[in-house]
This record gives sequence, structure tokens and C-alpha cells, in this order.
Amino acid sequence: MRRLALILLPCAVAVLVHLWLAQRLSSSPSDNNTDSDEPLPLYEVLVGVLSARHNYELRQAIRETWLGYIRHHPHFQHRVGVKFIVGEHGCPIPEEDREDPYSCSLLNLSEPVTGQDEEMEIVTVSEPSVLAPSDVSAIALDFKVLHPVVITKLGVFPSKILPELQTNVTVKLHQLDQEEAVVTARFSSISTGTMVNWVWYKPVEQFILPKGFEGTLVWESLDSAALTTVNSTFAKFNDGGGVLKFSSVRARITISEGILPHRSALGFPGLAGGFTFTIYDGEGLSGLLQGRPGRMERHASRLRQEDVALLEESRRHGDMVFVDVVDTYRSVPSKLLQFYKWSVGNADFNLLLKTDDDCYIDVDSVLMKIDRKGLKHSNFWWGNFRQSWAVDRIGKWQELEYASPAYPAFACGSGYVVSRDLVQWLASNAEKLKAYQGEDVSMGIWMAAVGPQKYQDPAWLCEKECYLDMLSSPQHTAEELRVLWERKRSCGDPCGCPWNH
Repeated sequence: MRRLALILLPCAVAVLVHLWLAQRLSSSPSDNNTDSDEPLPLYEVLVGVLSARHNYELRQAIRETWLGYIRHHPHFQHRVGVKFIVGEHGCPIPEEDREDPYSCSLLNLSEPVTGQDEEMEIVTVSEPSVLAPSDVSAIALDFKVLHPVVITKLGVFPSKILPELQTNVTVKLHQLDQEEAVVTARFSSISTGTMVNWVWYKPVEQFILPKGFEGTLVWESLDSAALTTVNSTFAKFNDGGGVLKFSSVRARITISEGILPHRSALGFPGLAGGFTFTIYDGEGLSGLLQGRPGRMERHASRLRQEDVALLEESRRHGDMVFVDVVDTYRSVPSKLLQFYKWSVGNADFNLLLKTDDDCYIDVDSVLMKIDRKGLKHSNFWWGNFRQSWAVDRIGKWQELEYASPAYPAFACGSGYVVSRDLVQWLASNAEKLKAYQGEDVSMGIWMAAVGPQKYQDPAWLCEKECYLDMLSSPQHTAEELRVLWERKRSCGDPCGCPWNH
């Protein structure tokens, strides 16, 4: 406990210092005008550019290209307002010490009690009386690897209080949402394996599961006999000092409807066994833990410097809105909602265009289409909509909260336009709206409750491509943004001028 306190103390100090500096950021004149007696600025189109704190080069490239064009255009400078949306707070945890690069969750590792090369069981039961037959034929347990491990054995519980196994059971380890098993063990009454702590185990081919691996352990009964299970409240779990992270057993272990368990069903059929594992690269784990205090201190220093640089950038350009979120990928939906709240209180506008800081925007074409199509009424959403987009259960776009297998229609994030009344509704309900894994799919889920009129336009590109008539294009570097804009200004074609071929 003392060691953990020593490790976390620099983090706590960094948080306090960082929050103090962030408070200075939030008081920037460009951030909030609600207390001013001056009238709100009036725009036909308010543009919100989602931007990460460290993306100064991308913001500067935009200022030198399409944003600079707006500011110096005699008509557009009064018609369009642009704000970069930036999180007030940087994550106080260095990337090496986070569970994943997309969130701000501490990788809560500790030295395992057992030796580095010693096999550990993920589950043990106190006595056989806690075992009970289940009424389901397949059960699954999801887990995530936070430091590399090697799975050595797969196991299944015996038939209640009898040490014998009275059913045929297959235990499979899958990568999450993949049908092909990584390793498999088959158990029967004549091939039970070795019993340890009331679990029958069989060795499997050993693979190193890397950090970030998301797996599912699946038990399937191959005959009419029931699986033997234990309620999680009567089982002791071992995560190897934090190298494994188990999903909520009650919410994630569910009834099978096919090859893999159906993950949206509720209920708790119980845990049907376990596996054993060893920690890979124990010396690396020890080094990671020993180096944490120093990394925390250096990271806190970098955050203080970043706060100062952001404050200076905001004062120099006057185009940044700091919202009260920790600036990570997982917080982007909340970041967007906070900007919607800011926008209705700090600007008078008809339309709001949302884009990202790595996106090229053809301002002339956007405004021309607005005029030509008369897109100035209420309850409308103009963008390039993805339909029936499958929900990812793993990786950067992992979604564990939205139960449906597909999202409602949502607009690509490189650019879309919504009417003010929809922004007002989002701002008014911001505290009640649930944030999902990304701001674009979250927007689709939120808008499904309102049912706006959608204007489909493929000119808002979803991928990094280039067309003469595109309105936006995403995923560009700062230099690429400058090249696209220079071509547009030189010959009217961002994809290339004739004399460059």
C-alpha cells in the first residue's frame, strides 16, 4: 500500500497543479462571453473544429488556409465564425501508464504475489458446495490483457460436488468477436485432465497474448447435461496484479444463441471454469512500475508547459473555446456537447458546421450550397450519412454500451451542418444525453430521438480522398492541408493543378 501511495503521489500533485493552470485557461476571454454586456456575435454559420490540445500544427495550418481566407474575405468575415474546441484538461497519466491510448484510465498494475514464471489461476472456489448446474448450454467470460501473458491451461468445473465430469464440454479461447478459436480444450468423463482447486485443467498450445488483446473464454456443453457453474460472488478472481481485466461478470456472461454467446442478453448463468496463465516479461513489468514516479513527474511538467502554450495561443488568435473535459478520444462526445452548450450561450447563429482539425473545408462551396439549396430552416441535418454501420466491440471504436448490432444513421465527422434548433435541443439536454464511443455515432444516436430531416450529400467525404467538387476531406497532415488549399487558390482544383502534372 505504501509503495502504491508513493507511485500515485506525483500523479496527485500533477493533477492539482494542472487543474490550477486549466482554471486560468477557462478564464480566457475567448472562452466565455456570457457575463459580458456586449451583444452576442451574429453569424450565419458558426463552425466548430474539434481539436486535440497538442494539435497546434493542424490548428495553425487551418488558420493559414481556409480560416484565414474567411477572416480576410470582406463578406465571409461577417457571415462565418470559427472556433477550435479544446479540452481544458490534459490527461495527468502518461501514455505508458494508461490502460489504452484512447482514455485516461490508470494502468493499475502491481507486482504479483507469486513468482513471475509461476502459473496463476484466474478463479478459485472455496468449496465444492458452491457449484451448481446451469440451465444454459454455453457461457462466456470477456477479458482484456493489460500486460502480456501466456495462457497455459483451460479448465472446467466438475459435476457439482462430484469430482467426476458427467458431460462433454469444449472450452475455447477466442479473440473477441472472432469465430475461430485461438486455443481449444475438450473434456469428457474419460478425458478429464488434471484437477486443481475443483477445476479440471488441460494444457493448451501456449501463445503470448499481447497488451490490448481482448478475449472471450467460452464453455459449451456438447450434450444434454448441464454445465456446472459458480456465481461470481462465491468465486475468487486473480488478475495477476492487474495484468488482466475481467468484464463485469453479471453483465457480460450471457446465454449462447450460436457459435459465440449473445452479448446483449441480461441475466447471470454463472462461471463454468477458468484458465491458468503466466506473466510474460516480468522484468519489463517491474521496470514499468519502478519508472512510473519519474514518468509522472516529467509528464506533469509537460502538461504545465502545454497549458501555458495553449493560453498564449488563445490570447494571440482569439479563436479557441476551452470546454471542461479531459482531452482524450473517449471524451470527444462530451467535448462536442459542451461546445453545443457554449455556442447557444455565446453566439447568435443560424447554422452550425462541425468538423475536425485534420479536415480540409471548401468554404466557398459550402456557403454556395447553403444559398442555392436554401438550407436555413429548422430541424435539418446536412451531411454524408453512414447507414446500418456495424457496432465494433473491440479496438479504438469499441462500443460496449450500445446494445444494438448497428448504429442509427450518422454523418461522417469531416463535416456536417445542423440547424440552430437542433443545437439548442442538444445543449438543453446535454446532461441527460449518454456519450458513446465516438462523437459521430453519438450524434446519430442523439438525433434518432429527434428525427431531423436529413440531407444526404456525398461531397462531405468520409475517407481521405480528393475530388474537385468535395466539400470536405478528412485525415490530413498540416502540410497536406496547406497543399490542398494552395491548389484550390491557384487553379480551383485542390486535387492538382495542370502544371503540376
